[in-house]
Amino acid sequence: MNAFLTIVHIFGLVVMGFSGLMSTCLLTSAIAQDGATQAFWDGTLITLLFGALLFFSTWQVPKKVSRQTGFLLVAITWSLTPVFCTLPLLIQFPEMGFLDAYFEVVSGLTTTGATVMSGLDQLPMSINLWRHELNWIAGMGIIIFAVAILPILGIGGMQLYIAETPGSVKESDLPPRIAQTAKALWMVYAGISIACILGLKLAGMSWFDAICHAFAAMSLGGFSTHDANVGYFNSLPIEMVLTFFQLVAAINFATHFVALRKSTFKPYRVDMEARSFLALVLGSCVLAASVLWQKGTYPDFFTALRHATFNLVTIATDCGFATQDFSQWPIFVPMWMLFLSCLSASSGSTGGGIRMIRTIILLKQSRLELFKFIHPNAVKSLKIGDKVIGNEIVTSVTGFIFMYFICIVILIFMLLLSGMEFVTALSAIIACFNNAGPGLNEVGPATNYASLTDYQTGVCIFAMLLGRVQIFSIIILFLPEFWRK
Repeated sequence: MNAFLTIVHIFGLVVMGFSGLMSTCLLTSAIAQDGATQAFWDGTLITLLFGALLFFSTWQVPKKVSRQTGFLLVAITWSLTPVFCTLPLLIQFPEMGFLDAYFEVVSGLTTTGATVMSGLDQLPMSINLWRHELNWIAGMGIIIFAVAILPILGIGGMQLYIAETPGSVKESDLPPRIAQTAKALWMVYAGISIACILGLKLAGMSWFDAICHAFAAMSLGGFSTHDANVGYFNSLPIEMVLTFFQLVAAINFATHFVALRKSTFKPYRVDMEARSFLALVLGSCVLAASVLWQKGTYPDFFTALRHATFNLVTIATDCGFATQDFSQWPIFVPMWMLFLSCLSASSGSTGGGIRMIRTIILLKQSRLELFKFIHPNAVKSLKIGDKVIGNEIVTSVTGFIFMYFICIVILIFMLLLSGMEFVTALSAIIACFNNAGPGLNEVGPATNYASLTDYQTGVCIFAMLLGRVQIFSIIILFLPEFWRK
């Protein structure tokens, strides 16, 4: 009973926090007089009162969080918080069904960037700001989730967080306590977000567009204030600024923290994960541009390089912006982009997917197994940089990657069962599971997810949530052993 009340107490605090976030949009609506003031007033009031009721009614409960409680808290927070976040949308657009509103909000909070809404250019300013605030606050929340929540659950935590950042980030480089680490990473995240806003403003965006797109870029969330997405601006400087900051957001924020604190680029040079990520993604940009030029999609190599770079980077980093309908490109390029979305982003970043460090560990372990076939009596450890990776981490990575692909396969078959065409089903699940946003064909960048049936929408929602919490936090709830005392 105490465990349940502890969950209620903490969840109430989270809900109250989102009422505060909602109030910023209430203020924006009142100032801009965009017609959504009542929606945000009602939404803020309901959310605040409900959160306060949960929080203060359980004030005297002992605040002890067991592993079982922690897993339940993660699942409940990620699945029920969006219910309150839908209120402004449902009140402002009464014709919008709950499932569509829930999809839109979950997409924002998981930083997926898939949308069922059209007419974004005409939306009230405060509604657009709300969508992007969900992106931004969740982006940092994902990093804090890795640092503060996983230690409680015992499925990674600070120890694995440090282990996943070998070379550039040592335990002594980060503040000693979780709260201090979270604060330091928040400061880095906010500081780089401000730099992105200024960069986009200088590149030609309005202040409002700059704020919204910076929020989406730093969270790798991919929402836009325009139906044509970033293609609306048709601006090379804007694309260059967004490309740079998407690459920054896909690198471990602990590495950024150490680099800023020591005022040196050395942490980036010695971080194998960052080097591998940049080499793979930037090399893929040249490869994609070469294919598009050779196939005659664009008249010259530099035009192909411009469009290939922006759209490949945004999918590979799991952001989800778009300037072109890349589903119409030669199939190799968009499929390669979706493949990169599975593994490119770094641990400790706002990206999704397997994460580059797990890919590196698995590749090195495979090479080590081949070495042992040749030298069966040799004793050799798996190393990343100068750090030895223990067998428990290798086992955890192997199990995660197996579960990752099994979940994707099952979810694809669930969409195929509904009659969805294969490429659409494949790309929709990969895009949602990796929190990358647009897929191909029916869910490509030139369209959105509005054409999906309720069943298909539900499957995509589950894919977004499952991918965002890194699978185990949800799957474990379905094991009978979890519920036994």
